[in-house]
Amino acid sequence: MRLILTAENPAPAGGIVTMARAVDGMAIRVARWHPDGDSLGTVVICTGRAEFIEKYLEIVGELLARGLTAVVFDWRGQGLSGRELSNRRKGHVDDFSIYERDLDALVGQVLGPFCPRPWFGLAHSMGGAILIAQSHAGRSPFARIVTTAPMIDLYRLRLPRLARLLAQVLDAVGLGAAFIPGGNARAALSRAFDGNTLTSDPARFQRFMALVAEDPQLAIGDPTIGWINSAFRLMAEFADAEYPRRVLTPMLVFSAGDDRIVDSRAVERFAQRLKAGSLIAIPAARHEIMMERDGVRTQFWAAFDAFIPGSSAAVQPLASSSIA
Repeated sequence: MRLILTAENPAPAGGIVTMARAVDGMAIRVARWHPDGDSLGTVVICTGRAEFIEKYLEIVGELLARGLTAVVFDWRGQGLSGRELSNRRKGHVDDFSIYERDLDALVGQVLGPFCPRPWFGLAHSMGGAILIAQSHAGRSPFARIVTTAPMIDLYRLRLPRLARLLAQVLDAVGLGAAFIPGGNARAALSRAFDGNTLTSDPARFQRFMALVAEDPQLAIGDPTIGWINSAFRLMAEFADAEYPRRVLTPMLVFSAGDDRIVDSRAVERFAQRLKAGSLIAIPAARHEIMMERDGVRTQFWAAFDAFIPGSSAAVQPLASSSIA
């Protein structure tokens, strides 16, 4: 297993890249770094859809500087991890619960043997949705979770009921492994900075594109019908007003005011109902808050540092609150 590096995106020293094996045999690429001296805990970066380890190397360095062990992995179906389908451009799963197999492998084969507690989750978009669902089910391994723009609902989906019904029908008739209507395998290979919905920072955007150009195997295409149908099912659960009240892991949720991928209003409504959670809204941010320009990232790190304990003391839960 290896890292794909460029001059603009070097890896912090001392990284260890390994493969974890999920219970169903899927290979999961994992990288970890340990800070100099004693570690104050471990932060597991859970990426969004179509992302990969190398995109978060800047974040890894910033975590190490805080005295934290950093772990990043590629979900099945993306990066250099294994695939459910023979076409590597299809980041497919039949159900989002399958992603928890990747987390179980991570806990059993990487976190447990090698990474000091407390363990914290740092999740973006799809990764945030997965960690929220895992916590709701009472299975979270994390003492606290930070999530940016979690995939609670999609932004301004045209004819949402029809889209959900179409995905359900196409999946039911055996087309789950096909790209969504109008989708293709080259989505991540043809992005331009102008008009992009991810970040307003051109350098960080170009750094991502340079990684994909360096090794196109890192990239995947548009979602499959099965993936989007599974996402719709999970987002329908999030829409239940009682759902966030049953998420008990202390959680810090960031919404991006200029998000054009997930619905920031849905994120904010969900976060305000958490029993042990806080919401930070960053009005000027696009979807990828951690990949934004420095002014936005300064706000992110200030809130992160106030939430993730900078000591080896036992983590105390947030004060419970009930928000109508």
